[in-house]
Amino acid sequence: MYNAKEPAAPAHARSTIQDVAQEAGVSTATVSRVLNRSGPVSPETRATVLSAIERHGFAAQRRGNRARPVRDLVTVRCPYLLEDYFGIVLSAVERGLRQRGKGLLLSAGEESGNEPNLAELLRADVAEGAVLILPPEPSDVLADLSAQGFPFVVIDPRTLLPANIAAVSAAHLAGSQMATEHLIGLEHRRIGAIAGPVNWIATDRRLLGYRAALAAEGRLASEELVRVGGEPTIAHGLVAARQLLVLPEPPTAIVAFNDKIAIGAMEAATEMGLSVPADLSVVGFDDLDLSRVVTPRLTTVRQPLEEMARMGVELLIRLIEGREIHTLHIELATELVLRGSTAPPRR
Repeated sequence: MYNAKEPAAPAHARSTIQDVAQEAGVSTATVSRVLNRSGPVSPETRATVLSAIERHGFAAQRRGNRARPVRDLVTVRCPYLLEDYFGIVLSAVERGLRQRGKGLLLSAGEESGNEPNLAELLRADVAEGAVLILPPEPSDVLADLSAQGFPFVVIDPRTLLPANIAAVSAAHLAGSQMATEHLIGLEHRRIGAIAGPVNWIATDRRLLGYRAALAAEGRLASEELVRVGGEPTIAHGLVAARQLLVLPEPPTAIVAFNDKIAIGAMEAATEMGLSVPADLSVVGFDDLDLSRVVTPRLTTVRQPLEEMARMGVELLIRLIEGREIHTLHIELATELVLRGSTAPPRR
């Protein structure tokens, strides 16, 4: 997208692997195979792709068969739609790299089978380092790639990572604990939780924070008030909240995995003739723009998304430059933002 070291090549400042693929009329996986000199590619296709790569200005530098790092180019992989949460993180990563004079080779969008796999992207003849945003690969795959010596940083890991992999995340447990303590302070006794996808570290830690807050008050979290699994979407929040609100003793408050699930829970309450927050208090997580446009505005836990991105870039630059790093796993503090979706329960 941008490379301060090559001002004469404006195309490079805006180019991604998708741009090259579109111009050459091939998939991004084919472009990656050409960059990596791996996999079957016809001579005609290779020539077309190399021509497009040259016009976009980020061809890999090689000497013979020995791969050399591509200077001032960083791969950023985000295999999701670039909206809300992911758009904020990616934009902040791009700004951080640009300030360091680094270009960005983007691999993004929902996985469709045509994307280059992680092993193809984490190569010195593609870029000099990488930022991985919520990578879906299991930790053992990331550990194997790390053992090859290519520098990369994970922003918001999905699973627990080995100690030697650099990662930045938010304080999931503390944030969820704050949210639950807020509802306890409002004197809610039946507090439900709608969690996120199973096997996500964020799901586990946010549930742990919810249970820890209740335990501190001498209460055990009732399993009938907890829903785990499902995508972190409004639709999931709607379905899960419906299940909770038809219980013989429904919750008077819900802690949601993220803002979208929280908004789904608010929609379920309205659908059932309940008022938020008089009949049901709801707390989200993330502090997306959506939290400020719903009625009432959503009480939520703010994740420091831009700071996570900046810290990830800083860690990567240190890895690339071979500088000492004292802490590879960094957890940034969250903040409870009070708005109109929480209140004491109706007497």
